[in-house]
Amino acid sequence: MSVLDGRNPAARVSEITVLRQPVVHSDRAVYGYAIRVVVLDANGTAFPEHQVEHLIEAEYDKLDLAALAGDRAVLLRATNRLLTGELEVPTSPHGVVLELSPLLAQRADARLLVDAARQRGARIALADYTGSSSQDELLPQVDLVKVDVARGPDRVSELASRAHAAGATVIGERADNRERIRIGQQAGIDLLQGPMFQRHPETTGRDFSAGELQCLELMQLLSGESIDQAAVVRVVSSDPELAIRVLHLVNSSVYALRREIDSVHQAVVLVGPQQLAALAMASLIDARPTTVGALWATLTRALTCRALAGDDAAYTVGLLSAVASQLGIATSDLVSRTGVSADVAHALNEQTGPYGPTLAAVLAHEENDVDGVRATGLEPYDVAHAYLAAVPEALATATSLAVGSRS
Repeated sequence: MSVLDGRNPAARVSEITVLRQPVVHSDRAVYGYAIRVVVLDANGTAFPEHQVEHLIEAEYDKLDLAALAGDRAVLLRATNRLLTGELEVPTSPHGVVLELSPLLAQRADARLLVDAARQRGARIALADYTGSSSQDELLPQVDLVKVDVARGPDRVSELASRAHAAGATVIGERADNRERIRIGQQAGIDLLQGPMFQRHPETTGRDFSAGELQCLELMQLLSGESIDQAAVVRVVSSDPELAIRVLHLVNSSVYALRREIDSVHQAVVLVGPQQLAALAMASLIDARPTTVGALWATLTRALTCRALAGDDAAYTVGLLSAVASQLGIATSDLVSRTGVSADVAHALNEQTGPYGPTLAAVLAHEENDVDGVRATGLEPYDVAHAYLAAVPEALATATSLAVGSRS
């Protein structure tokens, strides 16, 4: 999208992209979601936030924070008007944390403004904490401090110690690979911000349980060009958990049926292939209400891949890539177990073929890597728009699927 910046007619804004990342505990349970608006020029370079605050605020006004964060907090980059109270902070059912950039922290009246914001009920985070004098003056007043874990172990440990000494909770930003996660953990960082699933997780060869094999068999049946309905019913019926899950799903408020369905066969027909695939993945990762965040991320990736590619096979690519990462299983193992098509296999194993660039673009978006998205041939705005549009549907499905989990 192209917008002319009225405050500076010489500056042409070519794209406004909304980025969203989970902030998680060490066990990957979600603390909240960090949402950030990036405004790009015609060359794909991000404008400094202070130059485009009015565009950022306009974008905030369009967002449904409740839909984007579910029952978790929202971490939102502050603007000058949000900090001063001239503009009301967007509301979310579970609270909004205002992140102060280093530039905002340098304001001469920053301490007074932070006090006033806290009195209005806002929680405050220091973004991009580097230990500057202006940031250190605010440390006793803030709730959270964000440290870039890409700075290296010694520097991260030093900054985390200073923040902890002031009583703040520390978030490690850019925790998007094994090494950075390790640096954060060794530094004693409390929370990590990054994609829910690593692009290149550690994988281990292992045997699958009987229940997992049935889930994979179901995926194999659903990924074929023509679906053997009788075989699908047989697999679901032979696994008590799958049967319970599909009956629970079809009788949930998602379907709003006039009468309860007691037949597994009828439930399978009503649920349909896409929801059955999601249900199989939920069973495979043993989704519970406490792990809705991971299932939510899995389904959001799958729905985004399908929306961008316009093909149900891309949905399968998104599902399997997330599950492989979450379980630490090589994608090649899932490919061999599920018997997916060559196109799906190429996308999962090499990110090539008709669905490979789509998956690569979604993975880059989850890492807030705008240049990485553009390198796939897709536009960051299109990927971000598709991703945000998928979030509410994914949450509704994830919640329904997780309720019927094992006890």
